[in-house]
Amino acid sequence: MFELVKAGGWLMVPILLCSIVAMAIVAERFWTLRRTRVAPSNLVVQVWQWAKAGHLTEERLRALRTGSPLGRVLAAGLANRRQDREIMKERIEEVGRHVVHGLERYLNTLGTIASITPLLGLLGTVLGMIKVFTVISTQGVGDAGALAGGISEALITTAAGLIVAIPSLMFYRYFRGRIDSLVLTMEQEALKMVEALQGLRNLDRLDRGQQEAA
Repeated sequence: MFELVKAGGWLMVPILLCSIVAMAIVAERFWTLRRTRVAPSNLVVQVWQWAKAGHLTEERLRALRTGSPLGRVLAAGLANRRQDREIMKERIEEVGRHVVHGLERYLNTLGTIASITPLLGLLGTVLGMIKVFTVISTQGVGDAGALAGGISEALITTAAGLIVAIPSLMFYRYFRGRIDSLVLTMEQEALKMVEALQGLRNLDRLDRGQQEAA
Protein backbone atom coordinates (compact mmCIF):
# COMPACT_ATOMS: atom_id res chain seq x y z
CA MET A 1 0.00 0.00 0.00
CA PHE A 2 2.78 2.41 0.93
CA GLU A 3 4.51 1.71 -2.37
CA LEU A 4 1.32 2.59 -4.26
CA VAL A 5 0.96 5.83 -2.33
CA LYS A 6 4.60 6.65 -2.95
CA ALA A 7 4.27 5.85 -6.66
CA GLY A 8 1.21 8.10 -6.93
CA GLY A 9 3.16 11.17 -5.91
CA TRP A 10 2.33 14.00 -3.54
CA LEU A 11 -1.29 14.26 -4.75
CA MET A 12 -2.00 10.98 -2.99
CA VAL A 13 -1.74 12.83 0.33
CA PRO A 14 -4.84 15.06 -0.14
CA ILE A 15 -6.72 12.12 -1.68
CA LEU A 16 -5.96 9.98 1.38
CA LEU A 17 -6.95 12.82 3.71
CA CYS A 18 -10.24 13.15 1.84
CA SER A 19 -10.86 9.42 2.23
CA ILE A 20 -10.28 9.61 6.00
CA VAL A 21 -12.63 12.58 6.37
CA ALA A 22 -15.26 10.88 4.21
CA MET A 23 -15.15 7.68 6.28
CA ALA A 24 -15.47 9.69 9.50
CA ILE A 25 -18.49 11.60 8.16
CA VAL A 26 -20.20 8.42 6.94
CA ALA A 27 -19.73 6.71 10.31
CA GLU A 28 -20.95 9.78 12.22
CA ARG A 29 -24.02 10.25 9.99
CA PHE A 30 -24.98 6.58 10.27
CA TRP A 31 -24.93 6.95 14.04
CA THR A 32 -26.70 10.31 14.12
CA LEU A 33 -29.41 9.62 11.54
CA ARG A 34 -30.81 6.51 13.19
CA ARG A 35 -34.60 6.60 13.08
CA THR A 36 -34.84 5.63 16.74
CA ARG A 37 -32.72 8.63 17.65
CA VAL A 38 -34.25 11.21 15.30
CA ALA A 39 -37.93 10.25 15.42
CA PRO A 40 -38.65 7.79 18.25
CA SER A 41 -41.81 5.78 17.76
CA ASN A 42 -44.82 6.47 20.01
CA LEU A 43 -43.37 9.82 21.11
CA VAL A 44 -46.50 11.68 19.98
CA VAL A 45 -48.68 9.17 21.84
CA GLN A 46 -46.69 9.75 25.01
CA VAL A 47 -46.94 13.53 24.62
CA TRP A 48 -50.68 13.22 24.03
CA GLN A 49 -51.08 11.21 27.23
CA TRP A 50 -49.17 13.86 29.16
CA ALA A 51 -51.31 16.62 27.70
CA LYS A 52 -54.56 14.76 28.35
CA ALA A 53 -53.58 14.09 31.97
CA GLY A 54 -52.32 17.65 32.49
CA HIS A 55 -48.75 16.50 33.18
CA LEU A 56 -46.93 18.73 30.69
CA THR A 57 -44.49 20.28 33.13
CA GLU A 58 -41.53 22.46 32.22
CA GLU A 59 -39.19 19.66 33.26
CA ARG A 60 -40.83 17.24 30.83
CA LEU A 61 -40.76 19.82 28.05
CA ARG A 62 -37.07 20.36 28.68
CA ALA A 63 -36.38 16.62 28.55
CA LEU A 64 -38.47 16.34 25.39
CA ARG A 65 -36.56 19.20 23.77
CA THR A 66 -33.16 17.64 24.43
CA GLY A 67 -34.15 14.00 23.85
CA SER A 68 -34.42 13.92 20.05
CA PRO A 69 -34.88 16.15 16.99
CA LEU A 70 -38.56 15.17 16.84
CA GLY A 71 -38.89 15.97 20.52
CA ARG A 72 -37.42 19.40 19.87
CA VAL A 73 -40.04 20.03 17.17
CA LEU A 74 -42.89 18.80 19.35
CA ALA A 75 -41.69 20.85 22.32
CA ALA A 76 -41.84 23.99 20.15
CA GLY A 77 -45.52 23.32 19.50
CA LEU A 78 -46.27 22.38 23.10
CA ALA A 79 -44.69 25.58 24.38
CA ASN A 80 -47.32 27.43 22.33
CA ARG A 81 -50.21 25.02 22.90
CA ARG A 82 -52.41 27.75 24.36
CA GLN A 83 -52.01 29.82 21.18
CA ASP A 84 -53.95 29.50 17.94
CA ARG A 85 -53.30 26.62 15.58
CA GLU A 86 -51.46 28.81 13.04
CA ILE A 87 -49.11 30.17 15.68
CA MET A 88 -48.29 26.64 16.81
CA LYS A 89 -47.54 25.58 13.22
CA GLU A 90 -45.36 28.64 12.58
CA ARG A 91 -43.30 27.93 15.68
CA ILE A 92 -42.95 24.25 14.74
CA GLU A 93 -41.83 25.18 11.21
CA GLU A 94 -39.30 27.67 12.57
CA VAL A 95 -37.72 25.12 14.90
CA GLY A 96 -38.02 22.45 12.20
CA ARG A 97 -35.75 24.44 9.90
CA HIS A 98 -33.04 24.44 12.57
CA VAL A 99 -33.53 20.72 13.14
CA VAL A 100 -33.16 19.96 9.41
CA HIS A 101 -30.01 22.06 9.31
CA GLY A 102 -28.58 19.90 12.09
CA LEU A 103 -29.54 16.69 10.28
CA GLU A 104 -27.69 17.91 7.16
CA ARG A 105 -24.52 18.59 9.12
CA TYR A 106 -21.30 17.57 7.28
CA LEU A 107 -23.20 16.50 4.14
CA ASN A 108 -21.88 19.46 2.16
CA THR A 109 -18.36 18.38 3.10
CA LEU A 110 -19.09 14.83 1.94
CA GLY A 111 -20.50 16.15 -1.34
CA THR A 112 -17.44 18.34 -1.80
CA ILE A 113 -15.14 15.35 -1.30
CA ALA A 114 -17.13 13.40 -3.89
CA SER A 115 -16.61 16.29 -6.31
CA ILE A 116 -12.95 17.19 -5.77
CA THR A 117 -11.29 13.78 -5.46
CA PRO A 118 -11.81 12.90 -9.16
CA LEU A 119 -10.35 16.31 -9.99
CA LEU A 120 -7.34 15.59 -7.80
CA GLY A 121 -6.94 12.28 -9.61
CA LEU A 122 -7.23 14.06 -12.95
CA LEU A 123 -4.60 16.56 -11.85
CA GLY A 124 -2.33 13.63 -10.96
CA THR A 125 -2.94 12.19 -14.41
CA VAL A 126 -1.97 15.47 -16.05
CA LEU A 127 1.19 15.82 -13.93
CA GLY A 128 2.15 12.22 -14.66
CA MET A 129 1.72 12.69 -18.39
CA ILE A 130 3.75 15.90 -18.22
CA LYS A 131 6.58 13.87 -16.68
CA VAL A 132 6.27 11.28 -19.43
CA PHE A 133 6.50 13.88 -22.22
CA THR A 134 9.35 15.64 -20.42
CA VAL A 135 11.32 12.39 -20.37
CA ILE A 136 10.51 11.77 -24.03
CA SER A 137 11.65 15.25 -25.02
CA THR A 138 14.94 15.04 -23.12
CA GLN A 139 15.88 11.35 -23.24
CA GLY A 140 13.74 9.93 -26.01
CA VAL A 141 11.68 6.79 -25.65
CA GLY A 142 14.58 4.57 -24.67
CA ASP A 143 14.25 5.06 -20.87
CA ALA A 144 11.37 2.71 -20.17
CA GLY A 145 11.71 3.06 -16.39
CA ALA A 146 11.24 6.82 -16.43
CA LEU A 147 8.27 6.51 -18.78
CA ALA A 148 6.67 3.83 -16.62
CA GLY A 149 7.07 6.02 -13.51
CA GLY A 150 5.13 8.89 -15.04
CA ILE A 151 2.43 6.62 -16.45
CA SER A 152 1.99 4.74 -13.14
CA GLU A 153 1.68 8.03 -11.26
CA ALA A 154 -1.03 9.13 -13.67
CA LEU A 155 -3.00 5.89 -13.36
CA ILE A 156 -2.65 5.50 -9.58
CA THR A 157 -3.89 9.00 -8.74
CA THR A 158 -6.82 8.63 -11.14
CA ALA A 159 -7.82 5.30 -9.61
CA ALA A 160 -7.40 6.60 -6.06
CA GLY A 161 -9.55 9.65 -6.76
CA LEU A 162 -12.34 7.50 -8.20
CA ILE A 163 -12.12 4.98 -5.34
CA VAL A 164 -12.76 7.80 -2.86
CA ALA A 165 -15.30 9.71 -4.96
CA ILE A 166 -17.67 6.88 -5.92
CA PRO A 167 -18.60 5.69 -2.40
CA SER A 168 -18.63 9.28 -1.14
CA LEU A 169 -21.21 10.23 -3.76
CA MET A 170 -23.25 7.11 -3.04
CA PHE A 171 -23.38 7.84 0.70
CA TYR A 172 -24.10 11.52 0.05
CA ARG A 173 -27.16 10.59 -2.02
CA TYR A 174 -28.20 7.96 0.52
CA PHE A 175 -28.07 10.36 3.45
CA ARG A 176 -29.96 13.01 1.49
CA GLY A 177 -32.76 10.54 0.87
CA ARG A 178 -32.71 9.39 4.50
CA ILE A 179 -33.00 12.98 5.74
CA ASP A 180 -35.92 13.66 3.41
CA SER A 181 -37.68 10.58 4.79
CA LEU A 182 -37.01 11.60 8.40
CA VAL A 183 -38.19 15.15 7.79
CA LEU A 184 -41.44 13.86 6.27
CA THR A 185 -41.96 11.61 9.29
CA MET A 186 -41.38 14.49 11.71
CA GLU A 187 -43.80 16.71 9.79
CA GLN A 188 -46.50 14.05 9.97
CA GLU A 189 -45.93 13.45 13.67
CA ALA A 190 -45.97 17.17 14.46
CA LEU A 191 -49.21 17.60 12.51
CA LYS A 192 -50.79 14.73 14.47
CA MET A 193 -49.84 16.44 17.72
CA VAL A 194 -51.23 19.81 16.61
CA GLU A 195 -54.54 18.27 15.60
CA ALA A 196 -54.74 16.28 18.84
CA LEU A 197 -54.05 19.35 20.98
CA GLN A 198 -56.61 21.39 19.05
CA GLY A 199 -59.17 18.64 19.60
CA LEU A 200 -58.38 18.63 23.31
CA ARG A 201 -58.78 22.41 23.48
CA ASN A 202 -62.14 22.18 21.71
CA LEU A 203 -63.32 19.56 24.18
CA ASP A 204 -62.26 21.75 27.10
CA ARG A 205 -64.17 24.69 25.65
CA LEU A 206 -67.24 22.51 25.12
CA ASP A 207 -67.10 21.24 28.69
CA ARG A 208 -66.75 24.77 30.07
CA GLY A 209 -69.66 25.92 27.94
CA GLN A 210 -71.87 23.13 29.20
CA GLN A 211 -70.92 23.85 32.79
CA GLU A 212 -71.70 27.54 32.38
CA ALA A 213 -75.06 26.72 30.74
CA ALA A 214 -75.93 24.39 33.58
